[in-house]
Amino acid sequence: MKGDYQELVDEISTLLGAPATLENRDFGLIAFGAHDSDSFFDETALDPVRTRSILTRKSTPAVRAWFEGFGITRATGPVRIPAAPDAGVLRGRICLPVRHRGVVLGYVWLLDAEPGPTHEQLTAAMEVATRIGGLLADEERAGADLSRELRASLTAERGWQYDMALAALRTALGPDAEGLHALVCVAPWPNEDGPSSRTVPSAAALCTVPWGGPGGAVSAKSGLRGGADAHAGGDEAAGPTVAPRALAALIRLRSADNLAPATAAANQLRDAAGPKAVAGVADPRRGLPSLDTAWREAGAAARAATAQPSLGPLARWAAIGPYRLLTGLPAAEPDPAVRALLGPAHGELARTAEVFLDHAGQAGRTAAALGIHRQTLYYRLSRVEQLTGLDLDAGEDRLLLHMALKAAKL
Repeated sequence: MKGDYQELVDEISTLLGAPATLENRDFGLIAFGAHDSDSFFDETALDPVRTRSILTRKSTPAVRAWFEGFGITRATGPVRIPAAPDAGVLRGRICLPVRHRGVVLGYVWLLDAEPGPTHEQLTAAMEVATRIGGLLADEERAGADLSRELRASLTAERGWQYDMALAALRTALGPDAEGLHALVCVAPWPNEDGPSSRTVPSAAALCTVPWGGPGGAVSAKSGLRGGADAHAGGDEAAGPTVAPRALAALIRLRSADNLAPATAAANQLRDAAGPKAVAGVADPRRGLPSLDTAWREAGAAARAATAQPSLGPLARWAAIGPYRLLTGLPAAEPDPAVRALLGPAHGELARTAEVFLDHAGQAGRTAAALGIHRQTLYYRLSRVEQLTGLDLDAGEDRLLLHMALKAAKL
């Protein structure tokens, strides 16, 4: 599969008999060879710089400047870099520059050791690095414009516009278009620009799109709905309001039962978006015909993670339960029966009712979850019935109340 850097890094690790790491030219981690558990926590076998790179998927500006000072950006062959304990570099390095048509696109790193790899081994490893360079170049060329194609596909109306946008995206992706993918939604995204796809392992395309936030859905049709529309059309006297945005990421998968590449990308992007961001992951699909459906799933999962923190900060569409139904409903005013209960004066009663219904109406479990006496629970439930006019012994009334409380969080 195009962009399968892990296999190539493993090939280099095997050739040289040492774990290798692959970083892009901005020192963002793309893939790394396996370390045994003992050596990973042994500073003499690893060192703080490599540990940080693997755990945070990036290096500090100081580390980058240190290594670039040895000419790795200009080198066409292996570069040996000595240890520098004062800089946290406890082990020497061998850097294999990854180039394509003379342009450096990344680096393969190995910890140096005596006697070290032979000339023949390094020559074979550089041949693999050249193949990596070709993949990075292909991805960079595709990623340069794919944000536009992906955005058009996610925001176009179903019909000829959607078909044309999808055809353009399919052409830009090439053979990848027929592969297995999962869509990821990260929201809110802090600006209009998304990262390059080459900085996110397994990403085929990335783009930003309008986001409705907790009060409105991410829509493949209209982009904004509900609460976001209200923001966009706010009081002119208050000045223009910047519409919230989400980041969409189309992630390549190896198999439908392994979403690890999608969840890893979602976590990386969520970290970049900030502490309030959540992520949603759609069900995997092969090819692009149902891209708009997948985007609705990813957006719905992100909304569910916002509404129900226990589902997040990363939620899969397959695991959000009733929110799969609720996120598909149009925005509407609360049902008249529960409107009073949803007021700010009755927050504790609303929470009690929701926990009671979440626990299938079992008083003992509910009281324990809330940390209150059963008699206190019964009193609160009677107040809920008085406010709503609903009978909590009636199944349909309980269903109405439960769905209304869940929907209110959206």
